[in-house]
Amino acid sequence: MKKSFYDLFNLTGKTAIVTGGAGILGSHFCMGLADAGADVAVIDINIEAAQSVVKQINDNYRGKAIPFYCDLTSEESVKQMVQAVVDEFGEINILHNNAAGKSSDLNAFFAPFEDYDLDQWKEIMNTNLDSMFLVAKHVGKVMKEQGKGGSIIQTSSIYGVMGPDNRIYEGSYYLDRQINTPAIYATSKAGVVGLTKYLATYWAKDGIRVNTITPGGVESGQNDTFKQNYSNRIPLGRMAQPEEMTGALVYLASDASSYVTGQNIIVDGGLSAW
Repeated sequence: MKKSFYDLFNLTGKTAIVTGGAGILGSHFCMGLADAGADVAVIDINIEAAQSVVKQINDNYRGKAIPFYCDLTSEESVKQMVQAVVDEFGEINILHNNAAGKSSDLNAFFAPFEDYDLDQWKEIMNTNLDSMFLVAKHVGKVMKEQGKGGSIIQTSSIYGVMGPDNRIYEGSYYLDRQINTPAIYATSKAGVVGLTKYLATYWAKDGIRVNTITPGGVESGQNDTFKQNYSNRIPLGRMAQPEEMTGALVYLASDASSYVTGQNIIVDGGLSAW
């Protein structure tokens, strides 16, 4: 009997780490992997939120989930987290390097480029890119030592591959706050794509595939003006729903993408095709 192509997407028996696993996208990513059969380590600095996601997974999906605390900006915390996951599950087969942080000072975060504070720049770079380096470093080392290959997926952003159209921010608010896309956000997310390509070639000999998912704009609390402005720029005519990102992740995590590495899968409703 021929092997079913559908079975290539089956993650049963695999262990996945998802950083930022309690976030808007992260929680859906965790559920998607668990639905495909993977056991999932839900990593977040907010352990209570991670526990809530874990309960949803264990109540509704095939894979088992366990929450783990980690401060991704601390190398010691990352090392402890990775060891705890190995101790619990035995091995690591999939890493979704997904977490990105919000600034501790939103006024500084949304400041004009000409007035941008260097300390704020360093804070966001540390949270969004340095943390990905740390997690990839320590999980990749485990995967290499296991000798079974693995799949690493990293989350970028549409503004890591194209510049923002600042016209869409006129009258646009997120959670009752005037917003924009700061240069540091775009720069850190562009760095994710560069890191992916480097690691894809670096670890290819070890059978470790490394790819990027780049989401377009996802509905998550923006006001109606922003939603309309953004949707007017999208060929499909709307913003994304969080669950629409999970298909790309399951594909990249699974054997269905066994010959795919160093790639950036852009899930943006066609925005980058204009």
